[in-house]
Amino acid sequence: MTSNFFANLPNDLPEELVNVIIKSDQVRVERIVSQGQSSPKDFWYDQNQNEWVILLKGAARLTVGDKTIDLASGDFINLPAHTKHRIEWTKPDEPTVWLAVFY
Repeated sequence: MTSNFFANLPNDLPEELVNVIIKSDQVRVERIVSQGQSSPKDFWYDQNQNEWVILLKGAARLTVGDKTIDLASGDFINLPAHTKHRIEWTKPDEPTVWLAVFY
Protein backbone atom coordinates (compact mmCIF):
# COMPACT_ATOMS: atom_id res chain seq x y z
CA MET A 1 0.00 0.00 0.00
CA THR A 2 1.33 3.45 -0.86
CA SER A 3 0.49 6.80 0.63
CA ASN A 4 1.69 10.38 0.29
CA PHE A 5 3.41 11.95 3.28
CA PHE A 6 1.91 15.36 2.46
CA ALA A 7 -1.66 14.09 1.94
CA ASN A 8 -4.42 15.32 4.23
CA LEU A 9 -2.54 18.26 5.73
CA PRO A 10 -5.10 20.29 7.68
CA ASN A 11 -5.80 23.92 6.74
CA ASP A 12 -6.21 24.98 10.36
CA LEU A 13 -4.34 23.29 13.17
CA PRO A 14 -5.32 24.26 16.73
CA GLU A 15 -2.80 21.73 18.12
CA GLU A 16 0.08 19.71 16.79
CA LEU A 17 -0.96 16.61 14.83
CA VAL A 18 0.99 13.36 15.30
CA ASN A 19 0.46 10.30 13.10
CA VAL A 20 2.37 7.08 13.82
CA ILE A 21 3.50 5.71 10.45
CA ILE A 22 5.37 2.58 11.58
CA LYS A 23 5.94 1.13 15.03
CA SER A 24 7.88 -1.83 16.41
CA ASP A 25 9.33 -2.68 19.80
CA GLN A 26 12.46 -0.63 19.05
CA VAL A 27 11.52 1.93 16.40
CA ARG A 28 8.64 4.39 15.92
CA VAL A 29 8.27 6.63 12.86
CA GLU A 30 5.91 9.62 13.10
CA ARG A 31 4.61 12.35 10.86
CA ILE A 32 4.27 15.50 12.96
CA VAL A 33 2.45 18.55 11.61
CA SER A 34 2.73 21.89 13.41
CA GLN A 35 1.37 25.30 12.52
CA GLY A 36 2.25 28.06 14.94
CA GLN A 37 2.64 25.67 17.88
CA SER A 38 5.43 25.86 20.42
CA SER A 39 6.24 24.09 23.67
CA PRO A 40 4.49 25.43 26.76
CA LYS A 41 6.50 27.85 28.91
CA ASP A 42 9.08 25.98 31.04
CA PHE A 43 8.29 22.63 29.31
CA TRP A 44 11.18 20.50 28.05
CA TYR A 45 11.05 17.18 26.20
CA ASP A 46 13.20 14.61 28.02
CA GLN A 47 12.61 11.35 26.17
CA ASN A 48 13.79 7.82 26.93
CA GLN A 49 14.50 7.12 23.24
CA ASN A 50 16.86 8.70 20.73
CA GLU A 51 15.07 10.87 18.19
CA TRP A 52 16.20 11.68 14.66
CA VAL A 53 13.98 14.31 13.06
CA ILE A 54 13.99 16.01 9.65
CA LEU A 55 11.95 19.05 8.78
CA LEU A 56 10.39 18.37 5.37
CA LYS A 57 8.24 21.49 4.92
CA GLY A 58 7.93 24.82 6.70
CA ALA A 59 10.26 26.23 9.33
CA ALA A 60 10.88 25.91 13.06
CA ARG A 61 13.09 27.07 15.90
CA LEU A 62 14.26 24.63 18.59
CA THR A 63 16.15 25.06 21.79
CA VAL A 64 18.42 22.12 22.54
CA GLY A 65 20.13 22.53 25.89
CA ASP A 66 21.38 26.12 25.78
CA LYS A 67 21.51 26.41 21.95
CA THR A 68 18.80 27.84 19.72
CA ILE A 69 18.60 26.22 16.28
CA ASP A 70 16.61 27.43 13.26
CA LEU A 71 15.45 24.65 10.94
CA ALA A 72 14.30 24.95 7.32
CA SER A 73 13.16 22.32 4.83
CA GLY A 74 15.75 19.55 4.61
CA ASP A 75 17.43 20.28 7.95
CA PHE A 76 17.67 17.41 10.41
CA ILE A 77 18.95 16.79 13.90
CA ASN A 78 19.68 13.76 16.06
CA LEU A 79 18.65 14.07 19.70
CA PRO A 80 20.14 11.37 21.94
CA ALA A 81 17.89 10.04 24.70
CA HIS A 82 17.41 12.52 27.56
CA THR A 83 18.60 15.49 25.51
CA LYS A 84 16.38 18.26 26.82
CA HIS A 85 14.79 20.21 23.99
CA ARG A 86 11.76 22.34 23.21
CA ILE A 87 9.97 23.87 20.24
CA GLU A 88 10.23 27.67 20.37
CA TRP A 89 8.38 28.47 17.16
CA THR A 90 6.84 26.90 14.07
CA LYS A 91 5.69 28.76 10.97
CA PRO A 92 2.22 30.17 11.72
CA ASP A 93 0.92 30.62 8.18
CA GLU A 94 1.62 27.16 6.71
CA PRO A 95 2.08 23.61 8.01
CA THR A 96 5.49 22.59 9.27
CA VAL A 97 5.89 18.88 8.50
CA TRP A 98 8.37 16.73 10.40
CA LEU A 99 9.46 13.12 9.99
CA ALA A 100 10.57 11.80 13.38
CA VAL A 101 12.27 8.46 14.00
CA PHE A 102 12.43 7.31 17.60
CA TYR A 103 14.93 4.51 18.20
